Amino acid sequence: MIKKYFLNLVDLFFNLIQGTILEGNNEKESQLRRWLFVATFVIAPISIYYFGNKLFLINFALFFDMTYEWAPIWAPILLGTIFAKSWMRYIRADYVLNTETMLLEIKIPKETLKSPLAMEIFFTSLYQTGAATFKELYWYGKVRAWFSLELVSIGGQVKFFIWTQKKFRNLIEAQLYAQYPNIAIQEAEDYMAWVPHEPDPVNLPMWATYFKFIKSNVYPIKTYVDYGLNEDPKEEFKIDPMTSVLEYLGSMRKGEQVWIQIIIQAHRKTSFKNDAALFPKRDWKEKVRHEVEKIREESISKSRKDSEFPGMPNPTKGQQNTIAALERSVSKWPFETAIRGCYISTKEAFNPIGITGLIGTFRQYSSNDDVNGFKLGWFTDFDYPWQDFRRKRRTFAEKEMVEAFKLRSFFQPPFKNFEQTPLILNTEELATIYHFPGSVAATPTFERIPSKRSEAPANLPI
Repeated sequence: MIKKYFLNLVDLFFNLIQGTILEGNNEKESQLRRWLFVATFVIAPISIYYFGNKLFLINFALFFDMTYEWAPIWAPILLGTIFAKSWMRYIRADYVLNTETMLLEIKIPKETLKSPLAMEIFFTSLYQTGAATFKELYWYGKVRAWFSLELVSIGGQVKFFIWTQKKFRNLIEAQLYAQYPNIAIQEAEDYMAWVPHEPDPVNLPMWATYFKFIKSNVYPIKTYVDYGLNEDPKEEFKIDPMTSVLEYLGSMRKGEQVWIQIIIQAHRKTSFKNDAALFPKRDWKEKVRHEVEKIREESISKSRKDSEFPGMPNPTKGQQNTIAALERSVSKWPFETAIRGCYISTKEAFNPIGITGLIGTFRQYSSNDDVNGFKLGWFTDFDYPWQDFRRKRRTFAEKEMVEAFKLRSFFQPPFKNFEQTPLILNTEELATIYHFPGSVAATPTFERIPSKRSEAPANLPI
């Protein structure tokens, strides 16, 4: 398609030089049309490469525009595309807003001896790419199931939540009880309900951010396997990366809250946001395998110079670790993921250290150059005063962020995020950043239930 497109460009360009196209009723009109054509000839490939379909239709219109005789060709295509996109956005937003959802709170026992592998098995059960009919997709706006894994601190009280559509409640409870028989699951009120839709920046200061990868999506983060938790060490020897997150959440004071949402949706073969729509795309697994081959090629090229056996792979220790991590990563089920955090407090309780702690929440998952890691993505603040002189942009950003948090929205309208590309985390990586810790997590404000619960005697009087 790209080759044909550029061949048409070249053909039209030569017609322009010969003066057989874009001739107007007078010289001035002809010059204007030629200028528009040449500008489009340069702008179109650049815009397609960087923006994909977003500017392609504009260039398409310019390409054939400015004469009424071409309108029957480009106008139906342009208007039809706009209508189709608007229709899909409308029906999907309607489907999302009318879907019954619920918030489940998980209470953890004092002794949780399971490794994060138990949570990895749970996430595997949530992997549903979804099968829908043509009518469900394009008339009712049905979308793939998505879930929100939530770590919350309310005045220092640390809580685990899972937000889901009501129809998945039985699935979630059954799979969690299968792995963690002693936990307690109950429906909870939304802890964000007290926050107004437009937070008062003076009496209710807040700061929110998205997290993104340091490297490409193909590289995995440091997981519980790298910390040795898959070997079930004794509690006193465990190094659980989640303990630092829980300690931070437990350090909040009365009037402070921290929300961490990990929104997941089963990944299926599709392009990423920043891929040019007209260029060839690789699936995530194909990209991972391509990266492995690239590293191996680099080691072969190096061995041709340094090795006594030219042409044989000679990867460094770091390259070996990277290849092993990539190959292990691609063998697990992948999820499209969005991670965001929010610090919000009353005016009296506001503490800038709460924001600093949130920024470093996921730093322990990247310790070297062999693996991926997290860094700040888009956030509600601005670096310089002149970027938001009257604070209108920040107020709007905070309002949008609060609404997105409340609706657990990221992948679909009405709050589909266009600033942040979805991360790809597999089940092992998700289990690393969201699992139920053992007694190694000694956060005093982490509420736990008794380790063993027994049923009431059967012979009690009624």
